[in-house]
Amino acid sequence: MLPAIVIEKLPRLIRAIRHLADSATPEEAAGLADELAGITAMVAEKFTNDRTAEGIQRAQLLTVGGMSLGLEYLLEDETDDEVGDKAAAGILISEGAELVFQQGFRLIRELAALPEDTLVGEYDTDPVYAQRRLKELFVDICTADPGETWSGYERYLGQLKQRQDVQAIVRAAQWLRRHHYEGAVQDPDLNAEGVIALAIVFGIEGDGRIVARTNHKEFERFVKAVRKNKPDFDSGWATLLENIPAPHHGIIANRIAIYRNSDILRDIAGATPMKQLFVELENFAGSELDAEYP
Repeated sequence: MLPAIVIEKLPRLIRAIRHLADSATPEEAAGLADELAGITAMVAEKFTNDRTAEGIQRAQLLTVGGMSLGLEYLLEDETDDEVGDKAAAGILISEGAELVFQQGFRLIRELAALPEDTLVGEYDTDPVYAQRRLKELFVDICTADPGETWSGYERYLGQLKQRQDVQAIVRAAQWLRRHHYEGAVQDPDLNAEGVIALAIVFGIEGDGRIVARTNHKEFERFVKAVRKNKPDFDSGWATLLENIPAPHHGIIANRIAIYRNSDILRDIAGATPMKQLFVELENFAGSELDAEYP
């Protein structure tokens, strides 16, 4: 078996610096070096222990990564690495290192503002927690050894896609909460998947109501009505989807496809005891239930 071919891909900043001899005058190169030193000092002060040699070294790695992240973003349409590296050198000289670093850090800041998962609590908007999350993301993505392959931009794109998907789920759940049939649900803690599950389960009744929060009394009424009237589930979901705005339509439709053959929907239409049904509902909705079954 032939060994795998490993293609070295150093951080974009390092690759750009290699082209400075062809892109910059000695004065411009010296000015860039001064800018990079200043950025490194700032990073050391804000994100590391700048009183130690280890802190300065970590700051250098973070500066390389932060600069490289900004360059990758500014050159995202360039598919030829050699051309892109030369263009990166040109950007550093014409626009300055500070602008490039600010672009990279802005990407991290915007990423940190996106939800990590569909369970949202008050701590997610806490300034102290937000600052800690920002620092952890910055260190995770932007630590770049100048002499080793760096995949920070790819990891950034992967996390961005994942968090945007989570944000879409959270926003769909927030919309459902605002349009809860009894009035908007104001609880700061949100189980987004639970809210969506409740809306889909109650959607089979077919009356078009949006249910984003429930309790055992309302659930018992609902089960009795379904067993008595035997509504067509697909017709009920179609009615629900008619009331869902376009930005959230895909999320709800996807969850309907996932839940349509779930045990809870089969048991609601069957003869499963109410107490057991409520336990099953807890597995779907979790904290979005007002109270436990007595």
